[in-house]
Amino acid sequence: MTENSRSVIIEVPHRISGFFEIVDEIDGIKIINPEYIGSRGAGFNLSAIGRTEINIKALGKDEEISSNIYINDEELNEKAETTHFIIEFIKSYVKIPISIEVYHKFELPVGCGYGASGSGALGAIFGLNNILNLNLSYRERGRIAHIAEVINRTGLGTVCGLLGGGLGVLKEPGYPCVYESIPVPKNLRIICGSFGMIHTKSILNSPHLSLKIKEAGRKALKILLNAPNIKTFINVSIEFVKETNILNILSLSKTQELIENLNKLNIYGASMNQLGRSVYAICKKSEEKKVIETFDAFKPEISIYSSTINKISPKILPKK
Repeated sequence: MTENSRSVIIEVPHRISGFFEIVDEIDGIKIINPEYIGSRGAGFNLSAIGRTEINIKALGKDEEISSNIYINDEELNEKAETTHFIIEFIKSYVKIPISIEVYHKFELPVGCGYGASGSGALGAIFGLNNILNLNLSYRERGRIAHIAEVINRTGLGTVCGLLGGGLGVLKEPGYPCVYESIPVPKNLRIICGSFGMIHTKSILNSPHLSLKIKEAGRKALKILLNAPNIKTFINVSIEFVKETNILNILSLSKTQELIENLNKLNIYGASMNQLGRSVYAICKKSEEKKVIETFDAFKPEISIYSSTINKISPKILPKK
């Protein structure tokens, strides 16, 4: 990097949500402020990560601020909605013309229920804050990432979960986060499999499914708060999928078949990623082989990943 250019790399984990309750209204009245829109629910961070690299370069005094955004080496720019929103948001803080290049690379597939948009949103704002010396507080960085997700309908509570870490419950919607961690046993493995994408926006825009999610999510949260442990978490997540009827509504027969096969094993349990054509199984390390064998039966239609639950916060990598 020359004196006129700088770079930074931020790592933010992937996250799986087991269940959620959409909170976009109070007493039947729509919430206007995106800061207060969100979800209640529960999920967990993974050891798999998203890595965001940001490069900036000074431009000539007569030039305008420009930006390019790449996700897994594909140039998307404005189509990378949450990151584009964040770049537009911070432009008012920038006093000199610069070019901004953002490269998101994710270890798990995008659009498949692994929290990539939330990971990327946090990577973008944490990285821009660092490289541009914006002096935004930790809380303010989280707020901007949350608003970016809500406005673009790419997520509701993922940012709060990612900041909370580990396995935990999002007790109240919106920002700032009200998050309670749940302890997990040692030697747990999370085996994931993905059949492909679901666009979160399409789910959040469906009034029928949205109502079912609100009702089932509210019920699941109440049960989990009465017994906050990993077994309750997976049990209410399984029930959430059944009560929303989401597998049938979205015609996800292969996803349903895999979940049923996994839940015949002697493991903690398996359910559907919220939201994605993906399945996660929680098991002990000693049970990992038979879980992977069950996933393997669905190849080549499915991509399989092995991970753990991990309490990781956004991390700035040291300069080389």
